[in-house]
Amino acid sequence: MELFLIRHAAAEDASPEQPDADRALTRKGRKRFKAAVRGLRRLDVRFDVIRHSPLLRSVQTAELLAPLLDGQTVVDPRLAEAPSDGLLAGLSGARVALVGHQPWLGELCAWLTAGDKGHGEAIPIDKGGLAWLSGDPVPGQMHLLALFPLQPLRRMARK
Repeated sequence: MELFLIRHAAAEDASPEQPDADRALTRKGRKRFKAAVRGLRRLDVRFDVIRHSPLLRSVQTAELLAPLLDGQTVVDPRLAEAPSDGLLAGLSGARVALVGHQPWLGELCAWLTAGDKGHGEAIPIDKGGLAWLSGDPVPGQMHLLALFPLQPLRRMARK
């Protein structure tokens, strides 16, 4: 399996007047992430399934990934919390994208590659960036193929 851990694109700042779950992508965040999607297309990245957090900023990021999707999009509330065995048990497909949030995506990457969630802060997945893994989705059994910040993906779109 190829697993893409994608952090949502840049969203509105948190504010006491708005629930965190309702924070939308900014116009700049949308524009930059659309360019990143074009960069992924240049790398011939396709997804069988996109699983995403129910938080609005992840939903909107998943929608922007739709041009790379050959299958379905699935809302997965477990992507809005710390990584769990349940999240791993639900993974299927050859190329799967998980759209979620930090610090949990970093923890998931550390857990899948090193078998230890405790080092997630060492894996910086910036807004709109991704970690590309390969192998069986079992703790300690996946390999990190690439860690792409947003900017290099955007640059690939221009080439």
